[in-house]
Amino acid sequence: MFFKPSTLSVGLALSLALTLTACSKDTAKPAATANPTGITINNASEPETLDPQLAQGVQEANIIRQFSEGLVSTDNDGNLIPGIATEWTTSDNKVWTFKLRDAKWSNGDPVTAEDFVYSFRRLVDPATGSYYASYLEDAKLVNAQAVIDGKVKPEELGIKAIDDKTLEITLSEPVPYFVDMMIHSSVQPVHRATVEKFGEKWTDPANIVVNGAYKPSEWVINEKIVLQKNPSYYDADKVKLESLTVLPIPQATTDVLRYQAGEIDITASELPPEQFEQLKKDHGDELKTAPTLCTYYYDLNHEKPPFNDPKVRQALALTLDREQIAEKVMGQGQVVAYQFTPTAIKGNVKYTPEWQAWDKAKRIEEAKKLLAEAGYSESNPLNFDLLYDTNESHKKIAVAASSLWKDSLGFVNVNLTNQEWKSYLDSRRNGNYQMARARWCGDYNEASTFLNLRKSNNTNNWTRYKSAEFDKVMAQTLAADLSDADRVKLYEQAEGILDKDHAHIDIFYYANVRLVKPRVGNYANKDPLDQWHAKYWTLQ
Repeated sequence: MFFKPSTLSVGLALSLALTLTACSKDTAKPAATANPTGITINNASEPETLDPQLAQGVQEANIIRQFSEGLVSTDNDGNLIPGIATEWTTSDNKVWTFKLRDAKWSNGDPVTAEDFVYSFRRLVDPATGSYYASYLEDAKLVNAQAVIDGKVKPEELGIKAIDDKTLEITLSEPVPYFVDMMIHSSVQPVHRATVEKFGEKWTDPANIVVNGAYKPSEWVINEKIVLQKNPSYYDADKVKLESLTVLPIPQATTDVLRYQAGEIDITASELPPEQFEQLKKDHGDELKTAPTLCTYYYDLNHEKPPFNDPKVRQALALTLDREQIAEKVMGQGQVVAYQFTPTAIKGNVKYTPEWQAWDKAKRIEEAKKLLAEAGYSESNPLNFDLLYDTNESHKKIAVAASSLWKDSLGFVNVNLTNQEWKSYLDSRRNGNYQMARARWCGDYNEASTFLNLRKSNNTNNWTRYKSAEFDKVMAQTLAADLSDADRVKLYEQAEGILDKDHAHIDIFYYANVRLVKPRVGNYANKDPLDQWHAKYWTLQ
């Protein structure tokens, strides 16, 4: 679908973005819950895959986390805790030894160190085609990049089983936060015999073998995924919730309506901005808000005109009024972003661009000068497509952004293009876009989880941004004798390089905003990574 708002004034467009959708208080008697013995949560989109080594998005990770457990995990407040590994040791932050507990797969097989060896190798194996392959290069496993590049076999990766319950991982550089990285879905173990027997169908509920608290029992495409408690889970006695139903509803207004009808217990983390104040009045303590380590930004394709020209990238970065979008279009606690890494990250990384202090007039003046130098004017306007995945909030933001640029610069015309989640991901990763709506949420609480994305060889760097200067600074962050404070300074230097190159356009940091039914017990909202686990919830 194409939407061309170029003829709208900024006032009219912002009015459109903020138009109130009727949200009257639900005065009818609430419908009985659709899931009396379990909890239903909206996950906002249909997952592209449930394969840990192939999944890319937050929506996929949310489901995988329920049925799969890695070396470590997090508690209900987001603190790092043992997972399949009960303890780990290192003397130099390079060689790590993990001791595994007695745990079983859902078919009764023991979970062993070889399961992790197989899964880590599978992640970096070029035959797998994982877009998270470079996660192990970022973690500095020996030979990770060489395996990704096809120069050595996956068997050369720096991981081995000492015995069934002892795993040794060797890094090429000291990574003090290595264990924190092990909470991510891409490094969850998979059951080798099942993967090899069923191929891409191994995640079908009829075939899947898991080691987590729940097991998928039903998957109706574009309707729901149902997970049942896994009796083989090592901690099954502590899992109180018998089932979890996950819905893929992308429309926030529909999400709210179904919540009010009693069909959903927990909404997705993006509520309709125009309904926010009314929802606070209507639902009181059921509205849960918290900051989260996620950045909303616009990706720019560095290999395609017009964004292969840094002057164009800079002009649009200067004239996007982030305050208008964060505070007026969204208005749910989102924080304006002038750097990629959320300022709430551990270590308090903070870089302030020089132009942040400029007033609107100076920003516009400089932007027009840059566009003129790039060859754009009233007689040769700047035209480009802005891609976003189907979602009401994304559309409102895109309408506002395109109109803010039109109002400030005059000769900028933006075609708004929306695609459903899977097509949108395909377009971005294949470079079939000029500008695209993007979100990056921390895989762990450390600035490298954001900044590694912009390294030249990162398999998730879909902008095609390449900077030897940036790569060099990021390499320096892993020096053996570096203090935490000095590492933060290097991260701030890296943010400065991204700003100088205008690699993308930061807009705001997300707020985690959900509606949660009172029947959901032990729901916590303290984890800035929003790594929720249904195994901690109860019915009350």
